[in-house]
Amino acid sequence: MHRRTFTASLLASPLLAQSLAITQALRQFKVPAVTAIVASPTKILYSGSVGVPLQAIFSVASLTKAVTTVATLQLVEQGKLSLDEPVENHFPELAQLPVLKSLTVLRPAQTKITLRHLLTHTSGLAYTTWDPLLAKYRHAKPAPTGLLPLRFDPGTSWTYGSSVDWAGRLVETISGLNLEEYFQRHIFAPLGMKDTSFVLTRTKFPRFVTNQRRQRNGLLRPDPRRPVPPAQVFTGGGGLYSTAPDYAKFLQFILSPGPSSILQPETVRLMTVNQIGALDVPELPTSYPTVTANFRLNPDPQARDKFTFGFLLNPVAYPGGRSAGSLAWAGSNNAYFWIDPASQLCAVLLMQFQPFLDPAAVSTLRAFERATYRSF
Repeated sequence: MHRRTFTASLLASPLLAQSLAITQALRQFKVPAVTAIVASPTKILYSGSVGVPLQAIFSVASLTKAVTTVATLQLVEQGKLSLDEPVENHFPELAQLPVLKSLTVLRPAQTKITLRHLLTHTSGLAYTTWDPLLAKYRHAKPAPTGLLPLRFDPGTSWTYGSSVDWAGRLVETISGLNLEEYFQRHIFAPLGMKDTSFVLTRTKFPRFVTNQRRQRNGLLRPDPRRPVPPAQVFTGGGGLYSTAPDYAKFLQFILSPGPSSILQPETVRLMTVNQIGALDVPELPTSYPTVTANFRLNPDPQARDKFTFGFLLNPVAYPGGRSAGSLAWAGSNNAYFWIDPASQLCAVLLMQFQPFLDPAAVSTLRAFERATYRSF
């Protein structure tokens, strides 16, 4: 396909009109707070916000997962972890998990969970949020340890769940640091991400965007605004606070890792190619419609998306948007990003309300994406 590239001459073009077009796309669906960045590997091509300052801080939820994946791959590079070592060597409790076939039928797992499975969400560990059977099972038979059965034999299917939480625990176990310490030292400081942390300090709290929730009457209601107590436990699957400009630095690193970056370019390449073979990323039905819609990020219901280490990969281009081979993920507060290697472009869009994949949020994302590709 045609390769879109961005050069210095674009930055000399009438960017004001382009920026206004993108900002209008952000305003169109009346989301109360949104910030956005579009960047090339070395330059910010667009920055804008509606309802809050650009430097506003958001809870980015599962946007944490890509950071955890980088941390884990750092340890793989150093020979401290193996992609194909059974994770039960570090966490014996995972060896005991059966596979749930029905509310009354459990069977032993036929394969062992590896780090490769954790990083690609093929471990069988599922969120009840998008697994109605598992949600019913948890309600009927609460697990004393909090560990629920697997939904399939590791490596045989794809589902969204707590896999990267366990990858984060591996980082802490192997490094001897908690995730906040590890991320700050080995990822955020080298990339200059000064506003990204598991800890929202009192000095930064005034910049924090209040979360809102969609009510039955269709209106959004803000949550009570209270200072956030310091986190005591850090999880690889969620929990970071960040800003659009900060998170864009992380995306730029993935888009174009330098030779002295936090990961070697060959390792970053593993994060940009299909790692699940013939498996696909299916649409997942919601168990809790007031919390989230069905889980599908690709607007094409027939799409057969793949997964890399850390990212959703679309093999076919989005109409009017990202190229084939782009990478993406999202957070439950309606935070989204994509990385388009073919176009040498990345973008992050942060919002702060539920339900996840709310029509207004999805429409804002799609309008933002189309306006971005019309502009650049």
